[in-house]
Amino acid sequence: MSSALHHVELWTGDLAAVEQAWGWLLGRLGWRDGDAWDRGRTWTHTDGTYLVLEQSPAVTDEVHDRLRAGMNHLALHAPTSAVLDDVRADAAAHGWCEMFAERYPHAGGPAHRALFLENEQGFEIEIVAPPA
Repeated sequence: MSSALHHVELWTGDLAAVEQAWGWLLGRLGWRDGDAWDRGRTWTHTDGTYLVLEQSPAVTDEVHDRLRAGMNHLALHAPTSAVLDDVRADAAAHGWCEMFAERYPHAGGPAHRALFLENEQGFEIEIVAPPA
């Protein structure tokens, strides 16, 4: 089986500031640690999709603005609703701020169970649980 998505590469202005938060989140969602180098890290999902977080010297700004043209957010699957609830409970301690908390878990609509998080660099993650 192959995945529909090969990889996603996200650039950061400060890898050290966000690497642990990304690693914690992806690890909770079942992604495995991959390659690491002085300016980057990778994590791989069991379907073969991988995510690269890189501090490139070509970055022109320190903060990602999800409201500008380009990527608004990244949506990932949670393996279970329980994992979604656990991530929500621990997210703040790992550098993520919950968005739309007053509408959790249905901020995306009544039939959509998801958690929306944002990190200090402005990246939004939507974590989607399987249907109940």
